Amino acid sequence: MKKRIIGVLLTLISMTVTAQNPVVQTWFTTDPAPLSYGDKVYVYVGHDEDNADFFWMYEWRVYSSSDMVNWTDHGSLLNLNSFSWADDRAWAAQTIERNGKFYWYICAHSKLSGGMAIGVAVADSPTGPFRDALGKPLFDNGSWDNIDPTVFIDDDDQAWLFWGNPTINYVRLNPDMVSLASEVKQVKQTVEGFGSPSMRERERGVKYADSYTEGPWIMKRNFFPLDKKGKKAKKAVGQYYLLYAAGGVPEHIAYSTAPTPEGPWTYRGHIMPLEDTKSFTNHCGVVDHKGHSYFFYHTGKLPGGGGFGRSMAIEEFKYNEDGTFPTIHHTNEGVKPIGTLNPYQRTEAETIAWSFGLKTENNQKTGVYVGEINNGDYIKVREMDFGTKQPSAFTVSAASALQGGNIEVHLDSLGGQKIAVAKIPYTGGWEEWKEVRTPITETVSGKHDVFFAFTGYKGMKLFNFDWWKFEEK
Repeated sequence: MKKRIIGVLLTLISMTVTAQNPVVQTWFTTDPAPLSYGDKVYVYVGHDEDNADFFWMYEWRVYSSSDMVNWTDHGSLLNLNSFSWADDRAWAAQTIERNGKFYWYICAHSKLSGGMAIGVAVADSPTGPFRDALGKPLFDNGSWDNIDPTVFIDDDDQAWLFWGNPTINYVRLNPDMVSLASEVKQVKQTVEGFGSPSMRERERGVKYADSYTEGPWIMKRNFFPLDKKGKKAKKAVGQYYLLYAAGGVPEHIAYSTAPTPEGPWTYRGHIMPLEDTKSFTNHCGVVDHKGHSYFFYHTGKLPGGGGFGRSMAIEEFKYNEDGTFPTIHHTNEGVKPIGTLNPYQRTEAETIAWSFGLKTENNQKTGVYVGEINNGDYIKVREMDFGTKQPSAFTVSAASALQGGNIEVHLDSLGGQKIAVAKIPYTGGWEEWKEVRTPITETVSGKHDVFFAFTGYKGMKLFNFDWWKFEEK
C-alpha cells in the first residue's frame, strides 16, 4: 500500500512540470461542453462521484478560463433538485447563448415517464443562477434513448437540438429556445453516413467501417473549399458537422458532415482514435476562441479515475484546408496559455491550473472556495505576469477551526524561489474568514508559474482558502 501511495505522489509531482490534462483535479468532470462567450471559455460538465461503480451523477458544474490554462471553478450550478421531474442520472448536457440568455440543455431520469428525458434551464449569465425554464421536461416519451443533448443556432437563426443513444434524434426549436418548432425526427444511419446502419439494422457477422454510439456534438463551420489544383475558392461554403462517440465499447470519436442539418450525412472517419485514456467512454465538444480551435474530451487518467471516474481534457488543433478534422491524439501536456494572470487583482483560490489533494466547496454566502487542505497539498497557477513592478505584499483570505497552517509562495516549481509565507491562524471556524497579509522581500519580475504550497501539522485539515492578491510596491 505504501509503495502504491508513493507511486501516485511521484507521478503527480512529476506531472506538474508539463501536465495540463486532465484540466480539473479537484473533482471528476465528465462530458465537457465548451462555450466561447466574451473573453472567456465556459465549459459545462457532469460530475462522476468518487469511488463509483456506475455512472453515479447527480449534478452539473461550470468552469471558465480566459487563458485556457487557469480554470475557475464556479461550483455546482444545477443538480437533480433543480428539476422537480428528475430523480437520477444527471448525464451529459450543453449550454448555448441567445439574445443575452443562456440555455442549458440537460438529460436526466424522469419520474414522470420512467425513461430518460431532455430538460432545459435558463439564466441571464453563463454562471447563473439557472432555473428550470419549464417546470417539466422539454421532451419526454418514456424512452431510454433521450440522452446527451447538443444544440446549435444556424446562420438563419434557426436553433436545432440533437440527442440520442443508439438513435440520433433531432428537432427544430422555436426562437424562445424552450419549445419545439417541429416534430422530433430520427437521422437515418447508413454505411455511407456513419460507417454502418443503425444498431437494429446491422447484420451479424458483417464488419462495418464504424458505428454511431452516443454523445453527439452538432456544429457548423464555413470554410473555403479547394479546387482540383489546390486553390481556395473565393466563396465560403457552410458545412454541418456531427461529432460523436463511436464503435461501441470502448469508444473513439468519429464524425460525419452534411450540407444541411438534416443531411444527407457522409461519414468522414475518426477524429480521436481509440487510445489508452483509461476510460471506455468518450464525449467531445469543440470551440473556437480568440483565433484558436480546441477539442474537449474526457479521460479516466486522474488517480482513482477510470470508466466511472472521468475528467475533462483539452487539445488545440487546426482544421485541414478542405474543412476536415485532423487526427487528434490525447496528451498529458494539453494546451498552451493564450493569456496571462494579473497578480495585482484579487483572484479566487479556486482558479487553478494544477492541484494536488484538494477539493472545492461552496455556500451561498461565500461562493466557491478551496477546502480539504492538508500538509503537502498545493495549487499551481500558470503565466502570472508581475511585469516590471515589484510586489510588496501578498494577501490571502482563509479560515480555520483548528491550528491553521502556512501558504508558501514559490516561483516556477514546488522547490523554486520562496517569495512569501502567509501564516494562517485559528480564525474561529471553517467559514470565519480572515485576511492575512505578509511582506515580500525577494525581487520578483516577469512571468512565472506560481505554486501555493500548504504546510502545517500532518494528518489534519489545515484551513480553507478563498482568495489571494499581490500588492504593487
